[in-house]
Amino acid sequence: MRILIEGTGGVRGWPEPGCRCASCLRKARDESARKRSTIVVDGVLRLTVGAEEPTAAGYLVRRLPDAQGGGLGGWDVTAPDGGRLLYPAGPGAVPVPPPGAEPYDLAFLDLLGEPAQLGLLRARGLVPGNTITAVAFADHRVPSEAELRQRCRFWNAGLPGEGEAVTNARSGEKALSATTREGPWRVLVLGGARSGKSARAELRLAGEPDVTYVAAGARGSNPDPDPDPDWGARVAAHRARRPAWWRTAETTDVAGVLASANGAVLVDGIGTWLAAALGECGAWDEADGWAERFAGRAGELIAAWRQTGMHVVAVSDEAGLGVVPATPAGRRFRDELGRLNQQLAAESDEAELVVAGRILPLAPT
Repeated sequence: MRILIEGTGGVRGWPEPGCRCASCLRKARDESARKRSTIVVDGVLRLTVGAEEPTAAGYLVRRLPDAQGGGLGGWDVTAPDGGRLLYPAGPGAVPVPPPGAEPYDLAFLDLLGEPAQLGLLRARGLVPGNTITAVAFADHRVPSEAELRQRCRFWNAGLPGEGEAVTNARSGEKALSATTREGPWRVLVLGGARSGKSARAELRLAGEPDVTYVAAGARGSNPDPDPDPDWGARVAAHRARRPAWWRTAETTDVAGVLASANGAVLVDGIGTWLAAALGECGAWDEADGWAERFAGRAGELIAAWRQTGMHVVAVSDEAGLGVVPATPAGRRFRDELGRLNQQLAAESDEAELVVAGRILPLAPT
């Protein structure tokens, strides 16, 4: 199976004609326009948004439902040589292969619309490590070409150019790797309140087939005697946003999870872990020996972070972006969080700061 990629952009391309959004203007300036997503299979079968029922002699083409419901999700194509292809019906479409489907050799997906579909397909064994995976319908839903390329790196998905070709045999054609990351990789995502840091961390792991989400706090760990009445709603919003097939571990034993979990791990977040750990060590009551007990707990966390063999992303509040705490307990929390962030960042392969949804990479010292 040989795929000629005629276009990789949205329904009206990218930049969209006449669109004045910042993304389209940036795209126009970089002089690398993407035409409407269209591919041609073996020179005989053309797939694009709004196409009629595609047919070609010897090709089995099946309609797939949309995970969002109520329409066409995409196409499942089996070529005469046995090669298998998955292609979405359009922007926002999430094709759902039937139970028992065979793995795909090539999978084009609208990862800007729903990046976690890649993780689910990998979890189902439909997009294994040797599947060529590529982004379709790239458009102004992403701020820039540079950000799109970075996301493809997170997801281990290819970003082909116009006129390129790929084959399931990989015989000298363009190779677009879909292999998930192997070995340890530690990422610290920092940000202030409502900065978008949790969403960024989730985005980074959307392509992973096996994720453990660590809700790293404990009920009653908040040093504030008047708990935030909106906390439950915030927790529910986080739960609804992340993929349903991710495992959830509500625990303060983050070190234990890092030592024993399989797959990738998302720790959200270090601030809630810290509040719980300080409470468990007696810091809020200034119990004798609390500082030594907490130093031991923090040391266990740093050691587990340093030695983990997994891909792990941790979310933490940037201590310097908040108001000056009015209480001794608040100042203690701020100071300990600042120290802990420094230690985690020093042991991280990547660190980034999220401000108003924009990302600032933090270079290692």
